[in-house]
Amino acid sequence: MSDEDRLRPHEVIDCIDCGGRAHLLTKPREDGRWEPGDVVAYRCEDCLDRWDLVLPDPDDV
Repeated sequence: MSDEDRLRPHEVIDCIDCGGRAHLLTKPREDGRWEPGDVVAYRCEDCLDRWDLVLPDPDDV
């Protein structure tokens, strides 16, 4: 798996608060790439909580 694939955020994650499905809101930059340190936002379809996560450096994972 390439670093680029490892950096790509999941389209859907589990909501920490309610266990529902939180969907990715953030789009990649114009070149389609994700970089370590990019902040990605998710919104839960059940409780409507928003989650902002920082993409880790693949070497740290």
